[in-house]
Amino acid sequence: MTRPSAVPGTTGSGARDRFGTGPAATSDQPAQDPGTASRSGSDFLQGPLAPTPASPTEDRAPVPDDNRFEQVLETLRRQIRDLEFAEALPGAEEGRTLQADVLAQLSDYVLPRVRRPDIPLLIAVAGSTGAGKSTLVNSLVGEQVTTTGVRRPTTNSPVLACNPADVDWFGESSFIPSLPRVRQQGLAMPGKDGMLVLAATEAMPQGVALLDTPDVDSAVAAHHEFAAKFLDAADLWVFVTTSTRYADARVWEFLQVARDRDTSLAVVLSRVPRRGRRQLLDHFGAMLEANGLGTAARFAIPETDQIRGGRFTSNVADHVRDYLAEVAGESEQRDRVSRRTFVGVIESFRTRVPELARQVESQIETGRILATAVDDAYATARHRIETGLGDGSLLRGSLLARWQEVTAGGELAKSLRMRGRRARRGGRVEQAERSQRVGALERAIREALEALVVSSCERAGDEVEQRWREIPGAGELAAKALNQPGTGLLAQQIRQEIAEWQRGVAEMTTASGATKRSVARFVTFDHDVVALVLIIDLLGYERSRSGGGAHAAESSGPSPQRLLKGLFGAQSLRSIGGAARDDLGKRILGLLERERVPFDSALAAAGIPSEDSAVQLYQATYNLEIAK
Repeated sequence: MTRPSAVPGTTGSGARDRFGTGPAATSDQPAQDPGTASRSGSDFLQGPLAPTPASPTEDRAPVPDDNRFEQVLETLRRQIRDLEFAEALPGAEEGRTLQADVLAQLSDYVLPRVRRPDIPLLIAVAGSTGAGKSTLVNSLVGEQVTTTGVRRPTTNSPVLACNPADVDWFGESSFIPSLPRVRQQGLAMPGKDGMLVLAATEAMPQGVALLDTPDVDSAVAAHHEFAAKFLDAADLWVFVTTSTRYADARVWEFLQVARDRDTSLAVVLSRVPRRGRRQLLDHFGAMLEANGLGTAARFAIPETDQIRGGRFTSNVADHVRDYLAEVAGESEQRDRVSRRTFVGVIESFRTRVPELARQVESQIETGRILATAVDDAYATARHRIETGLGDGSLLRGSLLARWQEVTAGGELAKSLRMRGRRARRGGRVEQAERSQRVGALERAIREALEALVVSSCERAGDEVEQRWREIPGAGELAAKALNQPGTGLLAQQIRQEIAEWQRGVAEMTTASGATKRSVARFVTFDHDVVALVLIIDLLGYERSRSGGGAHAAESSGPSPQRLLKGLFGAQSLRSIGGAARDDLGKRILGLLERERVPFDSALAAAGIPSEDSAVQLYQATYNLEIAK
């Protein structure tokens, strides 16, 4: 977890002497007295050069096995990279933000430093709009490498100044690969938003890079993301704000991130007016103390118009440059700064990764609730159908009327005939009426079953939709499910399944051994009619009669079970009836399964994290603790 104590070319005081060695800017105005510059910052500083104190976590952090440590980090990165979040569901926005944040810092900061500990020290200069960050960067380097101006935001793309020998360190293959970049010599002209400008200059010591980032409070939202991305990849933050904007919420959001991660931090308060200067510095210092940032290095730059060539012509920023030269030049201080930030980031994963896991758990729990709503609704629909099939409730209205017409017309008796005796031929009108009554009963059975299944499925779908819409963001999933191709074909599928089932029941009555032997020797019968009688019995005819009341009176008439037992016997009738019920149950279950498919498919396509995702993150956090 350690960085080398020195980078080639930056050992000793040589780097300190070279930091910002460009030609001095000239001005017709007299240079500010060095003593004034010192006073403008020294009474706001913590210590002579405000060296970043050692973190408590730094001293207790053991040196890990590098190979094992890298493997654990790579596993964690892969697990976080592969996470999915369901759009709009609870935890999605927070989860994606945490995912992108941790993943970027693993990929852009932690792993590169584990693999190549001699990577140049990256100092990111960030802060408020109009704080003079670019002017400060140019002054620190000693020549103009980034543009300045009154247009806001001035820095629309980040500019990284480094020694020409270090440019390759910040190429596409090594530093934030997802970000496009362009290399320029000398003054870096503004690139398009989102493009990193690499400005190579001999004024920068080898092994140190200085990054001018977009404003953290820019009116351009994308600039916030760029600033955060580069701060995540930096070893040291130099945060610049003004005497008029230091209390802004956005400023403290970033400073609190640095505090929570124990990042090496220097704070610069710029454009400080002479009048009220002491009160401003005291108030800002008190705010830093109150927010747990009392140990951060602090600097003040007075309000000045002594600027030419994009940098200060006076020595108002010398104390900041001296501090950075000390950090960059002394191997012990340099290692302390980089180590503190690195250890702080690793320590922050102890809370950031579990917080990400909690957002994953939130999505998983929401997924369970949504899936349970589907399971419950269609289980209830199945129970409702099974109850309706056996309690006799279907034997009313049109179906009961058609049954009574068949029984009153003597169709049951007419369907039976003695073997060897020719069937009595009725007139054409009588045969047509008989066929019509039997056909009407068959259709009534089919329509009653269809109505029961359709109403139960539609009710289940409505229940799922209602419960899903009660969950924030799940209404969109419900809409997608209901708009999937193939929905609305339920009635057609039910008619087909019932027709096949009715034919199957008729075939059961013709099976060898179904009819009692004593009956089979002397009697033949119309199997289609007997199948209808069996279906009436399966629909709970006897139960509807024994229930009493008006329905019992309506169901009066010949008992289908008496006829069926006479033909098949009790045991054979139970066997046929059980097989018919099972067949109908399987067909209805298949219909219910097909009806719930749109909801199941919507859930499967939503991107809800897998059940073991959160567990893997917790395990990865534990493994990281062990590997440290």
